[in-house]
Amino acid sequence: MPRLVKSGLIQCSLPISEGEGSIGEIKKAMVDKHIPFIEEAGKKGVQVLCLQEIFNTPYFCPGQDKAWYESAEPIPGPSIDMMAEYAKKYSMVMIVPIYEKEQAGFLYNTAAVIDADGSYLGKYRKNHIPHTSGFWEKFFFKPGNLGYPVFQTAYAKIGVYICYDRHFPEGARELGLNGAEIVYNPSATVSGLSQYLWKLEQPAHAAANGYFMGCINRVGTEKPWDLGKFYGTSYHVDPRGQIIDQASEDNDELLISDLDLDMIEEVRATWQFFRDRRPETYDGIVKL
Repeated sequence: MPRLVKSGLIQCSLPISEGEGSIGEIKKAMVDKHIPFIEEAGKKGVQVLCLQEIFNTPYFCPGQDKAWYESAEPIPGPSIDMMAEYAKKYSMVMIVPIYEKEQAGFLYNTAAVIDADGSYLGKYRKNHIPHTSGFWEKFFFKPGNLGYPVFQTAYAKIGVYICYDRHFPEGARELGLNGAEIVYNPSATVSGLSQYLWKLEQPAHAAANGYFMGCINRVGTEKPWDLGKFYGTSYHVDPRGQIIDQASEDNDELLISDLDLDMIEEVRATWQFFRDRRPETYDGIVKL
């Protein structure tokens, strides 16, 4: 029988922003907006569900206001514990990206991975941190220090890459070498310079490494920063680099697709990239 995994992606706009409530109220409003989509995913039989980058806050990085440091929380912690209840309720693996506080001054852009029984499996910390053109992330996040882990879940081997990471093929390859069958990339990206790369880089990663990807982007505009329009268009892509489905540019949406993991074996038997790679010739790449 085929190894089918029903995958879900949630893209959401911000219900209230800075000036319309406290940081705690903004976080609660964002979580409350996600809950109906999470419930819908569970009721529709989604087996792996991924939320967008720092899902329970605005994308606050266009500013440099240290007040947002207080929105960070431990992993596990209140938000992850809450999501674990939904994972357990629906036997649904969840990838939950939040602003993580390890200790005072140690803050990360992180995604927690929760298994279908509600158990916490581990986390990925965003490795590549931009600091340019309104994406002032080094003010808020330390670079990740956990490498490129792959998590054996109830349904598939899951890897995570976060937003700006997608511009770097090295980590995407390492996720494949570490055994990932599906790689999720929760993002917050706006119209402009990199929009044409949105449907170029991630299909290229999927094809180069022979795995599926789930690519999530939030929607709408967020005040007071007005960085631009988050253009949604979340999608799944198969190991041939073909986009399977796509969400809208403007709407809050749950996107669901059936992923046939047997395709990974078929594609890798045709394109023997892992067999034919020459790591002994690549030393120069880490010396430059």
